[in-house]
Order: sequence, then C-alpha cells, then structure tokens
Amino acid sequence: MAGNDSLIVGPLQEHINVRVFVVQMLVMIFLCINLLLIVTFFKKECFYTTTRYILFSLTLLSDSLLLFLSDVLLILSFYQFTMDVWLCVIIIIFLFWYAVVTPVTLTAMTLERYVAICMPLHHGELCSTRSILHGILIIHGLSSVPCIVVLSTFFSSASVNFYKQPKICAGQIFMLQVWQEHVWSGVHQFYFLIILIILLFSYVKIMKVARAASGEDKKATWKGLRTVVLHGFQLLLCLIQLWCPFIETAIFQIDIKLFVNVRYFNYIMFSLAPKCLSPLIYGLRDETFFLALKNVVFYSLFNKSLV
Repeated sequence: MAGNDSLIVGPLQEHINVRVFVVQMLVMIFLCINLLLIVTFFKKECFYTTTRYILFSLTLLSDSLLLFLSDVLLILSFYQFTMDVWLCVIIIIFLFWYAVVTPVTLTAMTLERYVAICMPLHHGELCSTRSILHGILIIHGLSSVPCIVVLSTFFSSASVNFYKQPKICAGQIFMLQVWQEHVWSGVHQFYFLIILIILLFSYVKIMKVARAASGEDKKATWKGLRTVVLHGFQLLLCLIQLWCPFIETAIFQIDIKLFVNVRYFNYIMFSLAPKCLSPLIYGLRDETFFLALKNVVFYSLFNKSLV
C-alpha cells in the first residue's frame, strides 16, 4: 500500500471524503435492499421454481458482487492506494465477468417474457427449472468470453515483472497496447449489437401480440411490454457502463485527478443507477413478489417489537 505521503491533502481531500461518504451510503442502501430481496426470494417455493424469479435472483447476486468489488476499488483509487498487479488481476477478472453477466441475464429475462407472451404453449417446456439451470451456465459461459479475450491479450503482452509492480487497480492497467483497446472495444460492440437485436426483436413481437390481444390478456401483455421497456433502459445503462473504461483509459493517461472525478460520475450514473432498477421492476411492480416482500418486512418488524 502507498504511504500517507501519497494521499491527497487540503480542500480536495475534504471533497473526496464527502464523495466517498455519499457512495458508501448508496452502496449500503442498495446492498441492504438486495439482501432483503434475496431473503424474500427464498421464502416462497414459487419464486425459486419460476424462471423469471430465478433470473431475477441471479441479477441481484451479480449486482451485489459488482457493487462490493467496484466500491472497494473506487475507494482505493480515490485515495490513490496501490496494490500489486497480480492481486488486481484477480479482482478485475470477477469485475469484467459479472459486468457482462448482468446485461446477458437481463437479455435472458427479456427472452423469457417473449416466450411467455408470444409462445405461451411452449413456455413450460422452454422455461422449466431444469432448462433455466442450463441457461444460467450458458449465461456465465457467454459472459466469460469478453473477459477471456481481454485477459488473453493482456497475458500475451505483460512481462513477468509487471505483475509485481504496485499500481492503482483499474481496468486500464490491462490496456498495454493500443490494439488491445481495439480488441476490447470490438468485443463489447459485438455484444452490444447482439443484445440490441434481441431486445428490438422481443419488443416488436410483444407489441404485435399486445395489439391483437383483448381483455385480461391485453392487460397482461401490455404489462409484459412495459417490463421489456424497463429492461431495455436498464440494459442501455449497463451497456454504457461497458463503454466507460474506454473514456476512463484516455483520461487516465492525461490526469489522475480528472480520472478520479470521471470515474466517480460513471460509477454513480452507470453502475449504481442500473442496480436500483432491478428491485423496481421485480421488487415493486410484481404483485406476487411485492406481497411476499411486505410479509418479510412486517414479520421482521413485528418480531423486533416483541423482543
């Protein structure tokens, strides 16, 4: 770790302390909400035997891991603490991996809504509990591809001594050559294109069904369509987050203090903001889950009042 001489002092230090405090409060709030939703998920059998709720719990777990790890790295970068590159590599592997797990899982949730609305007779077969367990493995497999590509280019370029050097831990340390940035950009653009095509395809198909439906079916279909739209907005924020490292990489080469400011903004807007949409979509809008959530909260409060 760097010593006290490397810490920023003066008014800028106070400004950073305020920012760190704000981030910690937001992270704690989101982690507590996620924990409450995960507890609710395991309270009813219908949740952990239903595809969309299983995928929802997967986003909660991946978001929680991302929040914790990215928050630790954000604090270290704020105070300009360093660590050996080999340790940073281990942390960044999980960050790279689960940064892609969330948008891929949201895409799978969008496809699940498409099957439920547009192919209801096949929903039970395609979205069974057994199928979704295979689906989770596929999600993690697909999400690992960008991570493997980026790390492969890094391992092929970095010398053995580089792993022992102390550096501020950030994804930018993996970009040793310009061509590595191009590879990273190309992989993420490809994922962005595939996810966008799937989202638009699902939206158009559900829209057609919504216009043709009537009565209760029409109401349920339009609700599913709104869910897809919310997923789309959430995916947009997640995909913008994938572009943030490219902006930060350019700034990292110019000014470390500006890098800290930009990274703070990106973290709030494109890392924390998408995390609050998952609880909104399935924690509050879903009537079944919302009732179970209220029961868990009231039961906990009632038990505390009796103690």
